[in-house]
Amino acid sequence: MKKFFKWISIIIGTLVIALGLFLLSMRFSDGPREIFSGGPFTSGELAEAPENWSFLTDRGTIDFQTMDPDTSRTVWLAVHDRRLFLVSGYMNTSYGGIWKQWPHYLENDDRVILRIDGQLYEQRLQRITEGPEIVPVLDELARKYFPGATGSGISSPVSVTNGDTWMYEVVDR
Repeated sequence: MKKFFKWISIIIGTLVIALGLFLLSMRFSDGPREIFSGGPFTSGELAEAPENWSFLTDRGTIDFQTMDPDTSRTVWLAVHDRRLFLVSGYMNTSYGGIWKQWPHYLENDDRVILRIDGQLYEQRLQRITEGPEIVPVLDELARKYFPGATGSGISSPVSVTNGDTWMYEVVDR
């Protein structure tokens, strides 16, 4: 039985070390990989931000980089009235506090770089806590990511006004 626990300990230890090395290496990678945040962008061409973000309406995700710290991640997006919005949910949950660090980074420095199809757009994220765009943006997110959830309350502005969901508009620097 001791031998069994010894082997289990070795296997678990090896997996923990491998995961740690993987996460450390991601900090130095050129952008994120799916759900794993990455390092600062090292590829892409600087471009002028478009006036109309509608070309992203049916796009599932985009990558963006915060400046302090200079890390990148993949996020869901919504386009409403030709404007681009990023949303972070689960902000008042215990796992959201661990998993969703990037909105807190923006409190000190709201500058970001979006990477879309190899183009880099230097922008800012402006937090929205009230206003007429909240419900249409939440409706768009529900349409894209939660089909069939219409009428379930997923588009309630209360989640934004009470801080469960943090909503940002992408704006010029």
